[in-house]
Amino acid sequence: MTLQVTIDGWENGAAIPERFAFCQPAREGHVSSGANRSPRIAWSGAPAGTASFAVICHDPDVPSVGDDVNQEGRSVPADLPRVDFFHWVLVDIPATVSELAEGADSDGVTAGGKPPGATDHGTRGVNTYTDLFAGDAEMKGDYGGYDGPCPPWNDTLVHHYHFTLYALDVATLGLTDTFGGAEARAALEGHVLAQAEWVGTYTLNPALRGA
Repeated sequence: MTLQVTIDGWENGAAIPERFAFCQPAREGHVSSGANRSPRIAWSGAPAGTASFAVICHDPDVPSVGDDVNQEGRSVPADLPRVDFFHWVLVDIPATVSELAEGADSDGVTAGGKPPGATDHGTRGVNTYTDLFAGDAEMKGDYGGYDGPCPPWNDTLVHHYHFTLYALDVATLGLTDTFGGAEARAALEGHVLAQAEWVGTYTLNPALRGA
């Protein structure tokens, strides 16, 4: 058997439904808060020796320069260099776990973020909303666990969200305090027995939705 991962709610490579998004389209103001539910993710075929799992969701299509982002009368060009944005960092998932139910790691937008650290289904790292909202008095905080898509509403590129499941040969990666996606990826090195991926797309650009 090979490691396989599936996500309920959309076909692999298809558009992510709004209930899993941090932001959804709005008639006024372009966007509003979404239901922000973490999707049900399930897996099978873990190799012998698997001692824990990790889930990392990242968007590699985030603009590297924010000058045009969400600016009236402007658009973010598709050929602009892009960087990673982490939406879900969850490690030390017990080897006995084979799925996370819908809503298990997020059910709504939480101003200031959900607490990182140990949960009954793994150890939460912080996602990149922690950095995005650092200068916002009402929203700043440590955003632990899952927070869904909210790409710029004027981006001319559809964003792709890669949900990667890792089967690991250690029960814990030993990550403490506030760690993010980059730190989790570094800790994974040398411990990955197998990995599998499920991809979804999302856009808030009215010209691209449904395309």
